[in-house]
Amino acid sequence: MNNPPAVTSILLLARWRPASVPWGLLRLVRGALVPSRAKGLLWRQILGSGHEGGFGLRPGWDRLGQLAVFADREQARDWLERDPEVQAWQARAAELLWLELRAWQSRGEWAGQPLPVSIEAPPGGPVAALTRASIRLTQARAFWAHSPAAEQALEQACGCRLAVGLGEAPLLRQATFSVWDSVAAMDAYARSGAHRTAAQNAWRDGYFSETLFARFAVIDQGGTWSDLRAA
Repeated sequence: MNNPPAVTSILLLARWRPASVPWGLLRLVRGALVPSRAKGLLWRQILGSGHEGGFGLRPGWDRLGQLAVFADREQARDWLERDPEVQAWQARAAELLWLELRAWQSRGEWAGQPLPVSIEAPPGGPVAALTRASIRLTQARAFWAHSPAAEQALEQACGCRLAVGLGEAPLLRQATFSVWDSVAAMDAYARSGAHRTAAQNAWRDGYFSETLFARFAVIDQGGTWSDLRAA
């Protein structure tokens, strides 16, 4: 394996207290402009969310996500447990969920950055999937036409513990993050129904200018999130 063996990602999901919503919106606006100085950080993205964590066009002003990719697990955990930025999120959140992730499959890039693979496919769960795309302006209408059916199928999918719509910018830079009981449950959804139709149309018609598809083992998790289904 050519990639560093310990590359670790942390995903944060926050739902702000009402008084902290403006603070959270400022984090989203400033995210790409103010680099983090965290030791070992390879790259990160600050991500808004759809209404109530969904996938539609209506924004969820009270929710924010962050994906941070570190060179090794020790540095990732040090950031999670001690960094002032994370502590500020914790202080202002009504709910905060964190997941420690190690990728076993990844293709494509996010803003020109790959996500390194660091483990073999896990024998059990839980596992997670990230699908991120920059949507071509000329294909935005077609992309969003498929969104309601795919979202409904994901909400009803057997073995899905959590599904969240995320994005860097409205309409054109979107991501979906989901957590599953097992690889089999994840594959069953990906290969059937509305999701399969949407994916086939996207590749056939060239909806995207950049994509990243990644699968992770969920190494650890903590915090609270009301939408997270129990195993």
